[in-house]
Amino acid sequence: MSTPSETPVTPPAPRGEGPPAPGRGLTRRGWTVLVGVVLTVAFLVVGLAVPIPYVSLGPGPTYDTLGEAQDVQIVSVDGEQTYPTSGQLRMVTVSVNDEITLFGALGLWISGRYALAPREEYFRPGETEEDIDKQNTKLFQDSQSNAEVAALRYLGKYPMKVIAQEITSGAPADKVLAPGDRLVRVNGKAVSTAADVRPALAGTTPGQSVEIVFQHDGQEKTATVTLGRAADFGAEDRAEGFLGLGPADRPDVPFKISISLENVGGPSAGLMFSLAIVDRLTPGDLASDHVIAGTGEIDADGNVGRIGGIPFKLVGAREAGVTTFLVPADNCEEARSNVPDGLQLIKVATLSDAVAQLDNLKAGRPTRGC
Repeated sequence: MSTPSETPVTPPAPRGEGPPAPGRGLTRRGWTVLVGVVLTVAFLVVGLAVPIPYVSLGPGPTYDTLGEAQDVQIVSVDGEQTYPTSGQLRMVTVSVNDEITLFGALGLWISGRYALAPREEYFRPGETEEDIDKQNTKLFQDSQSNAEVAALRYLGKYPMKVIAQEITSGAPADKVLAPGDRLVRVNGKAVSTAADVRPALAGTTPGQSVEIVFQHDGQEKTATVTLGRAADFGAEDRAEGFLGLGPADRPDVPFKISISLENVGGPSAGLMFSLAIVDRLTPGDLASDHVIAGTGEIDADGNVGRIGGIPFKLVGAREAGVTTFLVPADNCEEARSNVPDGLQLIKVATLSDAVAQLDNLKAGRPTRGC
């Protein structure tokens, strides 16, 4: 008869619960956890660090054109009598950021103060942020020039002159004129505004010689120029001869108006610059202790044009304590749909219109709303 062995027998460990055998890899559960961790880390890295092809748009800073920025007077007049001002005439901006990540974009969108737009709507293919900055700087400089001309024209007591602002490289004008030269006569016709230059060439043909009278460094000169063909210089083809210059109106005054504001671009501050110039050069007070903001591109004749980003500008203005906002006529419908509480909208179409509406506001008379 057999005797039971006294050697203990160890039962086999349940499947999947014992220690892994030497040299054995991760279990299925281990691999699942590991892959999950790697994917989560990758998602976080992408969401936090990798830019997406969108830009964010939101309220930007505002600046009082009657005040200072970085201890420098924004609008100043040197060499002419100026008058005290009170209140504020604030220009407004839109903040545009094209370096945003997925998580950053989600945060901006959730905040409700920002909007997202495809990057290609603001940057053409191959265009860099530096290219955009240069374009915006040029637009800002042109806006300042137009604001000065519009303001002095509105005041009606300052003469104007026409200059060659831009000259096409290699064009006929490039051989005799320099940027900034004053145009006196073109093809025998007097030039008193920039709009007179092209009509002065009506009836001419490419290859025809015309006479130009101009001032260079204060000295009057006369030159004969052989006109070219516009299409040869990348311009729109036309029947008359091509001179190749971009004329501009400028004040012919013995004083200097300076507009100093860094890191701001685009043309939409023109209206507020013009109002600040008018306010400084006239007795009385346009703002009259009110905190007023506004926006609008302005041309040399004082016409106020439509701008972009009005909803963000309204928000930025209200957050800066503004109570009254001057809105270009063509922006009124959009502004009316996005106006923050406590902000009064005033519709303007020209510089004269804006001054008249501010006079109404100061006197307690009704203003023209959107």
